[in-house]
Amino acid sequence: MTSSKNLSGQTVLVTGASRGIGRAVALTLAKEGAEVVVNYSNSPDKANEVVHLITSSGGKAYSLKANIAEEDAVKELMDSILEKSGQIDVLVNNAGITRDGLLMRMKMEDWKSVIDLNLSGVFLCTRGVARSMIKQKKGRIINITSVVGLMGNGGQANYAASKAGVIGLTRSAAKEFASRGITVNAVAPGFISTDMTKDLEAEQILSSIPLGQFGTPDQVAGVVRFLAADSAAAYMTGQVLQVDGGMVMS
Repeated sequence: MTSSKNLSGQTVLVTGASRGIGRAVALTLAKEGAEVVVNYSNSPDKANEVVHLITSSGGKAYSLKANIAEEDAVKELMDSILEKSGQIDVLVNNAGITRDGLLMRMKMEDWKSVIDLNLSGVFLCTRGVARSMIKQKKGRIINITSVVGLMGNGGQANYAASKAGVIGLTRSAAKEFASRGITVNAVAPGFISTDMTKDLEAEQILSSIPLGQFGTPDQVAGVVRFLAADSAAAYMTGQVLQVDGGMVMS
């Protein structure tokens, strides 16, 4: 792997790393020299494929199954990483789901499942790495939110609420952890070409994007790489970086 290796000797946990944006982030940070923990919940084959792509190119990676919406599972995940790798230097909270539907017809289970994974999962993983990062007096936490958390979206009340919550959590954690040498930032993708967006009405969406095209997972991963590995990002915390083709300008 040819790279500046800015993350050499560091361990990175990427949640939901078996596909889409998480997969791209895992591959990108591995190129920076990180040992990448590929977290997954339901796709062991895809997770192991990501691990194989990294290790076959000379990088370091292993996969761990955990449903990050469950407190006990997160504790077990963190304990396993610390036992195997000794440290967690970077956390990328990426795992997320959608359960779309109009608010008046939305079932409580669809509301709760999205909030539990997309928001509570970020809280549990952030809390889970905090102690070891504080002990190290350094760490970077990067939360994948969404422009939907900034602007709302009809039919996605649960998803928008979860992603808006991630932004509030990001800024609160940034203030709590700043004195401990830990930065906490968020990346807000717009419409990115992944399994999650493949069934959307492309023509209607593209008309609302000034750059006129969907983004790619690699473009989001590039911004995560900057926050995780670039020394210039060491003076940034509590920020939300939008990767949306100009869709939301604020």
